[in-house]
Amino acid sequence: MAVKVRIPTPLQRLTQGKEEVDGVSGTIMELVTDLDKRFPGIGERISEGGKVRRFVNIYVNEEDIRFLKAEDTIVKDGDEVSIVPAIAGGARQ
Repeated sequence: MAVKVRIPTPLQRLTQGKEEVDGVSGTIMELVTDLDKRFPGIGERISEGGKVRRFVNIYVNEEDIRFLKAEDTIVKDGDEVSIVPAIAGGARQ
């Protein structure tokens, strides 16, 4: 059993349209590095300089990694990781 990684719609073009891919156990950054090896370009959209980009939220088993150990959060087989781009916008009133 692997780590399940949910891919947001804007990044699915890099994963050949897959909404979910398998990932490796380890830290969040090891997971991102592995994803980038298999799906070139995805890493730079998720992270920069070894840190998750400000506008990207990552959840492990529905828990925000910012409240865990951030990029050092450990994921293991059976965990579910969701990558969620922050959304901004709306009309100013």
